[in-house]
Amino acid sequence: MKKILLIGKTGQLGAEIMKDAFSFGFEIIGFEQEELDVVDHLQVKEKIETIKPDIVINTSAYQVVSMCQENPMAAMAVNFIAVLNLAEICRENNIIFITYSSDYVFDGTKGVPNEEDDAPNPLQMYGISKLAGEYAALSVHPSGVFIIRTCGLYGGKKGSPEKGNFVLNIIKEAEDKEVVEVGCNQIVSPTYAGDLSRATLKLLTSEAKPGIYHLINEEVCNWHEFTKEIFTLANINKELKPVNRSDFDGKVKRPKFSALKNTKARSLGIILPSWQEGLRSYFNFLNNNG
Repeated sequence: MKKILLIGKTGQLGAEIMKDAFSFGFEIIGFEQEELDVVDHLQVKEKIETIKPDIVINTSAYQVVSMCQENPMAAMAVNFIAVLNLAEICRENNIIFITYSSDYVFDGTKGVPNEEDDAPNPLQMYGISKLAGEYAALSVHPSGVFIIRTCGLYGGKKGSPEKGNFVLNIIKEAEDKEVVEVGCNQIVSPTYAGDLSRATLKLLTSEAKPGIYHLINEEVCNWHEFTKEIFTLANINKELKPVNRSDFDGKVKRPKFSALKNTKARSLGIILPSWQEGLRSYFNFLNNNG
């Protein structure tokens, strides 16, 4: 049985992988941030060399886009330097390394979902830091790195510690308002962490070669359409108003069309459910774990 060391076990995605790994034939040992700080190179190296995993999965990220803009060095420390160090440690110990990246490595000008081989062009510090991590990992450990890009991730009872998630936040917002305004001009591929976890583990049990993969719930929508489905599933009866928001959010520029297309994993038979099915699965999870 292959052994996984997972960084970020209490996050939206990490918690799902911890839950799913055994059913895919893996032993898994996970650490939360308090137990293993991803930016502490010596601590990470010691943990990996003591546990001797076959696979390291990094689900940690500095992911609040506005905070990345305000604290670029902190963003680079987690999204770039820590990923570089992990890739080097994994190469030295002949370990497969999986880390996650983002739709924000693209500028959103293509007008259709971006594929794995499209040229990146990030518009803000978050995307720049994630792309730097991609380049670093692929350059130092090309024979053993899987970069998994995703989009609009949500999951867990509380979402991520820093920002919750879109689903939970919009439900909370609807409690206090009669009219909820949601942007209708950013096209995305919202992805349920449970579906992403299972697709990741399928990738690891397939004949997949190292490289970049896009794993997202299928089909695309804007945030207004996504919210409409959330309100239906949550039985929220408030007015939902679409607004055409600028692609500038304060100081942060965001891609208008940041949906992704899964071509490489699809060729291996790894396809996630539609975003509508993903959302229904999340509500089933919330209803059973409330």
